[in-house]
Amino acid sequence: MSERPLHDAPLHDHVALVTGASRGIGKAAALALAAAGAHVVAVARTQGALEALDDEIRALTGQPATLVPMDIGEVDGLDQLGLAIHQRFGRLDVLVHAAALLGPMTPVAHIEPSHWDRNIAVNLSATFRLIRSAEPLLRASARPRAIFLTSSRAQHPRAFWGTYGATKAAVENLVRTWADELEQTKIRAVLLDPGAMRTRMRAEAMPGEDPAKLPDPAEIGPLIVELAQADLGLPTVNVAFADWKTAGTPASA
Repeated sequence: MSERPLHDAPLHDHVALVTGASRGIGKAAALALAAAGAHVVAVARTQGALEALDDEIRALTGQPATLVPMDIGEVDGLDQLGLAIHQRFGRLDVLVHAAALLGPMTPVAHIEPSHWDRNIAVNLSATFRLIRSAEPLLRASARPRAIFLTSSRAQHPRAFWGTYGATKAAVENLVRTWADELEQTKIRAVLLDPGAMRTRMRAEAMPGEDPAKLPDPAEIGPLIVELAQADLGLPTVNVAFADWKTAGTPASA
């Protein structure tokens, strides 16, 4: 358990929603935000994995998380999630949208329509519905930050990554458009590219790669906490974990 009093933590009294919170980068974000004092609303598909996360957060901070077992591909649930957060907390200070689906690594002409539809639902439609549900909650925050995980495949297409790359490119466009519409508000959006990390998704995409040579997802936690507090002048900033790790400061664009 952390010895630092909660009122001394940098994100004390913040409410943070994290999707994909049961493993990988989402889990790293949830743990880092909780350690920084935020109350974490953790969303993932698996109840058991969420309970394991809650155990870690309790051991780290002495405080529980709010657990939301949900398949974000069933997008109507995101509307109910926003309502529940409004009723309990009245606002949302930090949003970290880490949940995503890799999809089939296959030529575009061979993608099964059912696989395409599932990727669109999880990666793109869920992002839209999450933004729609979270915006009023973020507007109620004094310093709202919305962090969306993206990928180099959004800007640099590569063979067999068509489904994932197309959805991430669409997510980037959607987030930038939304943030530009909110330029006169306090809401600031971040498109965060973690690069290659030791995650299950990376192992699925690159089965011959040695995971020991990749950064552990826990390494990105401090950057996410920093972004949750950063003074971001632009409606949207692009941040690459590799640049931050080298320079020690977010690189915006």
